Amino acid sequence: MQAESLSLFSARRRYAEPTLEAARDVLRRTFGHTDFRGLQAGVIGEVLAGRSALAVLPTGGGKSLCYQIPSLVRQGLGLVVSPLIALMADQVAALKQSGVAAERLDSSMAPAARSDIWRRVGEGSLDLLYLSPEGLMQPSMLERLSQVPLALTAIDEAHCVSQWGHDFRPEYRMLGRLAEVFPDAPRLAVTATADARTREDIRNELRLKDAQEFVDSFARPELALSAERKRGQGHQRVLELVAERPKRSGVVYAGSRDGVDKLAERLIAAGVPALAYHAGLDKDLRAVRLDQFLEADAAVMVATIAFGMGVDKPDVRYVIHADPPAAIEAYWQEIGRAGRDGAPAEGITLYSASDLAWAMRRIDSREVDDAVKMVQMRKLRQFYAMLDGTGCRPAAVRRYFGEAGVTQCGACDLCLSPPQAVDVTEAAQKALSAVHRLGGRFGRGRVVDHLLGKSKHAAAAETQMSTYGIGKEFSAAGWRDLLDQLMFEGLLHEEPNDGRPLIGLGEPDGVRAVYRGEQRVSMRRTPAVTDSDATGRRGRKRRIGGDNLEVGTENAALFEALRAWRRDRAAEQHVPPYVIFHDVTLADIARRRPSNAEELKGVSGVGQSKLQRYGTAVLDLVRRH
Repeated sequence: MQAESLSLFSARRRYAEPTLEAARDVLRRTFGHTDFRGLQAGVIGEVLAGRSALAVLPTGGGKSLCYQIPSLVRQGLGLVVSPLIALMADQVAALKQSGVAAERLDSSMAPAARSDIWRRVGEGSLDLLYLSPEGLMQPSMLERLSQVPLALTAIDEAHCVSQWGHDFRPEYRMLGRLAEVFPDAPRLAVTATADARTREDIRNELRLKDAQEFVDSFARPELALSAERKRGQGHQRVLELVAERPKRSGVVYAGSRDGVDKLAERLIAAGVPALAYHAGLDKDLRAVRLDQFLEADAAVMVATIAFGMGVDKPDVRYVIHADPPAAIEAYWQEIGRAGRDGAPAEGITLYSASDLAWAMRRIDSREVDDAVKMVQMRKLRQFYAMLDGTGCRPAAVRRYFGEAGVTQCGACDLCLSPPQAVDVTEAAQKALSAVHRLGGRFGRGRVVDHLLGKSKHAAAAETQMSTYGIGKEFSAAGWRDLLDQLMFEGLLHEEPNDGRPLIGLGEPDGVRAVYRGEQRVSMRRTPAVTDSDATGRRGRKRRIGGDNLEVGTENAALFEALRAWRRDRAAEQHVPPYVIFHDVTLADIARRRPSNAEELKGVSGVGQSKLQRYGTAVLDLVRRH
């Protein structure tokens, strides 16, 4: 196979103009993909034109390419802000495998390594540089970088900037200064989880008010969602779920360090290759366990949320929440660890009323503004309304993020086995009518008081409305639950209103259909618990996410040989196996059985650098199997 210099992959200088066609060439040559997916082309085109943007793309939707490719096409250094060293290290390792000149700067690096990186920055031979927000915003760092031509500045996991988001990090608020420190560099904020209010906060804090916003569909068709009420701590049920999924990589989230340790001990005692991970462990031990998990073909990581954004392992087949998170954003971020390779995977949540009460007490104890507490409480209630609801789970999540025209997934537990429900259409009509008559000028508390006829200082015009006091059949808590349900179904929505959200009517067609009785509204009725059905699971159809890569029995030996070869190469280089090739790429090679370099180059995920480095060995394996 003819050798080709890796210097070709410092791709910026090969293009006279930063065009979308040049970006497609980099996508094909460097990353081995034939064309962009979803909104990638739009986002990349905006940055190539020198304009800033906000992009909300689903987990596994290729967010990183939206700043990596422009960094290779535009003149200058691509500067990437990332919240975790593990996440930076993972992306840098993957980029180097593709022949891209990428590095990270963080506090753990030796002085000699830092000096070498700065030398390469000065020479203009570095394509991308990753930094933490704290590291970037040091005055000395900003001063030094201000002397360097920048292709762009990218802010990864941009939801961290918002106090309304699920993962607020105060240091991210400093990043608004990038607009004045690097005025000539376009800024790209990317995240996988941001509702309307969080997006508004991101735009304000990062000074992106005039930037174009790209929000892709949150659909994850490969991910089957389910939730069930738990008894006690639910540890026994976790053991059962893991035992049903042998030889698969999974993540189990628990709400406390003690819970993590106990669950990991029980799984290990049951013969499961489990690892415990939480902030109470020594930093070096956490790093070792993270490497073990990333490098294993099958392992179970039991963790608190300290184990989150830094996980880019594509072959995680399931995520189990032994304890639920406190918002849909956190839920979507955490279950998004599963199925990143596009193969079938699962997100399973165990929950109880005591979990809800604990989460509410935790929010109430935080030293934050009351407005922030109110929003966090609302997000918590909405999440539990989804868990205990009757409608399609992915559809509820997608509506939560503002997606319209959503249909049922047909694969979650509630689609496969619809629960018993109580019809609350008449009450829903009352609530919708009240919101309509109040003109969208009030929040949920005032709407509930209006329905109960208890509004303080209500004007005569309000007390004379036909909806005033017509809701005596429910308590205040019952009406709040119903309002949550209506928001999940897209029949109501909330405007951010600077921290004091106002409730208005949602999708007009759906609202009219409920008014007319053409669309029914249901809320789940809790079934009686019996010994034969301890958690309401009887008769449920279940899809267990597995390594369903459809290589066929005739290609299975080749696929396993490729995985073994990849494991050895990863060990030699001290990198996770997936940064060499994803399982889906190996499966495609096994199915296609390429006989030469040109055919191998046609496999998605085989770029020019990987073809040069690994092509001969891969083709030899294909010939021998």
